[in-house]
Formats: sequence, C-alpha cells, structure tokens
Amino acid sequence: MPEAYIVSARRTAGGRRNGRLAGVHPADLGAAVIDAIVAETGVDGAAIDDVIIGCVSQIGEQTFALGRNVVLASTLPDSVPAVTIDRQCGSSQQALHFAAQAVMSGTQDLVIAGGVESMSRVPMGSPMMLAAKAGIGEGPFAKSIQQRYGVESFSQFVGAQMIADKYGFSREQMDAFALDSHRKAATAAEGGAFADEIVPLTVTGPDGETIVHDRDEGVRADASMESIGSVKPLTETGTLSAATASQICDGASGVLVASEAAVKAHGLTPLARVHNLTVTAGDPVIMLEEPIPATQRALSRAGMSIDDIDLFEVNEAFASVPMAWLKATGADPAKLNVNGGAIALGHPLGGTGTKLMATLVHALKRRGLRYGLQTMCEGGGIANVTIVERL
Repeated sequence: MPEAYIVSARRTAGGRRNGRLAGVHPADLGAAVIDAIVAETGVDGAAIDDVIIGCVSQIGEQTFALGRNVVLASTLPDSVPAVTIDRQCGSSQQALHFAAQAVMSGTQDLVIAGGVESMSRVPMGSPMMLAAKAGIGEGPFAKSIQQRYGVESFSQFVGAQMIADKYGFSREQMDAFALDSHRKAATAAEGGAFADEIVPLTVTGPDGETIVHDRDEGVRADASMESIGSVKPLTETGTLSAATASQICDGASGVLVASEAAVKAHGLTPLARVHNLTVTAGDPVIMLEEPIPATQRALSRAGMSIDDIDLFEVNEAFASVPMAWLKATGADPAKLNVNGGAIALGHPLGGTGTKLMATLVHALKRRGLRYGLQTMCEGGGIANVTIVERL
C-alpha cells in the first residue's frame, strides 16, 4: 500500500474567548494556516488535489461551504476544491484520516487537512439554538434514540463527570492535573517549543493597536491549586469545573499530506509517516471514554504495545478523560501531553485535531523520538486514533 507522509503541520496560537482572534473571520483563520503551509513547503498551490476542513458549528460565518471559503480566502488558486466535515471535536483529525486515505489509495498526491473554529464569533451549540428558536423539529435526538438509551439527550458534561466517578478521581486530583497542564504549557512556550508550529498573525486590538498574535492566550503561568480550586463546579454535586475543562478557543490548524511520488516530485522533507488510522464508536451516554478502546484497537492493528509509543496527545476535553485513559492503558504519564493540553492551550473544536498533530510531530522532532499517538474523544461516543512515525 502506498505511504502517506505529513510534510507540514502548522496552527495559529489559540485565542481566548473574545480575545485577540475574535475580530478575525474563521475563513481568514483557516486561510492563514494554508498560506503558511504552502509557503513553508514551496509547493505550487495548483498542485493541491483537495482541501478537507473540519468545523463543528457550521452556521453563520462558518456555514456555506466553509472549506471552500477558506480556499477562496487563501492564496490557493480557485481551481483547488474543498470540503467541510463534522466529526465533532475530532473533525480535523478525521480530515487528516480522509487525506491520508486518499493518498494511500493512490487517487490523490497532495491533500491539505485542517480545521477551524471561531468560538467567539460562532458560540458552541449555535446550530441547535437556532433550530430551537426557529421551532424546527424536536431537537437532534429522535424519540427512538431517547428510548433506546433511556435519556432525553446526551451531554459531554454528564459523560465527563460519569468518567470521574467511575475511575474514582477526586476534585483535588483533577485540579492538580489542570495545574500541570498550565505549567507544562507555560514551560513549552517559554522554551520555544511551539515556534515551528505556530503561524504568527497580525491582528488589530480593540484599541486599534496592531498586535502580533503568536502565543496561546489561555496559558496561565501563575495558576495555582488555590486559584483552580476556587472555581465553582459545573454542577452542584460534581467535581469537575471550568478550570478542569478545555478552554473555549478561537483557532485554526492544518497539515499537508503527501504521497511518496509527491515528496520526490516537489522535493519535500517529511516530518512523519502515517502509521495507523483508527476510528471506533461506543457508549454515547458516558461518551468520552471511547479513546480507551480506540487506542487498544489501534495498537493491536499496528502490532504495537503502549510502551512502543514515545509521546501521546490525548485531548484534554475534561481532566477526567486523559486521566482515565492513562489509568486504563497503563501509559507512562511522562509521555502524555508534554507541552500541555487543551485545559491550558484551548480547544477550538473543529480545529483541534490537526492542532494536536502539529504539536505532536514537532515535539517528536524536537526530542528526537520516533512514534507518536494522538486520540480524541468526540460527541456521540466516537474516537479517532492516529499513530505516526517521525522521519
């Protein structure tokens, strides 16, 4: 089977809710990443076979074929096609899977996979809120689904708390995990760990001042157990809080996936080879636990053990998710989210998949390591796993 190579992986620095990126149209966020990838690789834009863009809240400025609008806002010629996909939080990780599968099938040679979410301009849950306001249908969950699972709706907040309760995590343990995320992210930023992946953006602040946005806004270097512990829990009896959940974030990310023929033809230097692509689904109620069986299946299909992997990126949707993943898989905690995670760096929904991949491949390169595994919990009880080999 033909190989698929990641030859560029870039992202914007995360913007806090109503922060530095709030004034940037989501299509322009995605275009900035594409332009950086094209400039970095020197590939003729006309040679790109397709662009696959993940986005969760496809409404307002993120509707009407966002992927195509990202291309039209970029320097790519309008002959380059695009598509927008939604696999909830794993949308751009799935975009990477589709891109790699296209290359491995031999039908395409150069595909950009990425994602974007402007959570300041298009708030989370906007499509459902608009539908409810318009009186369209009875909501996303059919009566047959409600009857099958004994619930009126599915909630990631409920699922995250169910995981915390199932694995016996205390409020203090999850607060400590969140603090560690901020500390690792702050250390990584100060040490230049993100320099090769971040695309600097020139933005205009509310006071008219021009700012270069090149650092993740959500990182709190001064975070403490006291400050994190002072945040109210998400529910009256719960142990999770906003401080132990991923931050609302504006951002975009992308990778360029190339065939071996394209690598040779365009003189490209691969960052990594795609080693395994896995997606699984399970219980939609507890929902966010699916990365555990998905990881086990991916490792089995790749003929690997958890100890063969050098670095892990497990999305910090809530602290309970990667904590449960660590406990169930027996992975080395020192290999997990070594530059911090979404609790500190933000989770721009549809843009997070390739954001994490950008961080993973550059961390492997920086540390001289070989194998990386990325996984993401997704709405509805789905999880993607990608294993890459640094070259």
